[in-house]
Amino acid sequence: MHLTRRSAAATVLSFAMAFSPLAMSVARADSRAEHVADAVQALHELEDKDPGSRFYARHAKAVLVFPSVLKAGFVFGGESGNGVLLVHGHSEGYYNLSGGSWGLQIGAQDFAYALFFMTDSSLDYLRNTEGFDVGTGPSIVVINQGAGAEANVTTLTHDVYAFPFNQKGLMADLTLQGTKITRIHHH
Repeated sequence: MHLTRRSAAATVLSFAMAFSPLAMSVARADSRAEHVADAVQALHELEDKDPGSRFYARHAKAVLVFPSVLKAGFVFGGESGNGVLLVHGHSEGYYNLSGGSWGLQIGAQDFAYALFFMTDSSLDYLRNTEGFDVGTGPSIVVINQGAGAEANVTTLTHDVYAFPFNQKGLMADLTLQGTKITRIHHH
């Protein structure tokens, strides 16, 4: 009987520890590390599936990667996903992609978005605003399946190039119109 009371006390203590601020911050750090790992993995997948994206990766000042955006609904599609801003491979901040686009979308589809920030001014804009509606800030071009234009330094005329992709590669007919990018603050 004495042993079970002690083990019950140990159980209560471990629960208390699990919900202590230290344990919570460790859990949050773990989830952040997972987000970063997912973002890096998604970026590698994009580069494997679409070699043309490597040029943007090499020349970008930073990449904002949303490894998992769920687009759901019929006729009106809502999008939401969390992403990581990678600057020279290191995470600098966390962002949410939300909004919707009109069009005929049947069912739910999970995909990833990588936004390559090619200019210092576009990266500064992202850093200095808490969030912005796509279309109101830097000029963003979506590179869809079939875009296939070979990029070189002289053809980079926009601030940001966005690549929507899934396991099969680049996706067709996806825009960022009506989408908002918002910074997430972790306390």
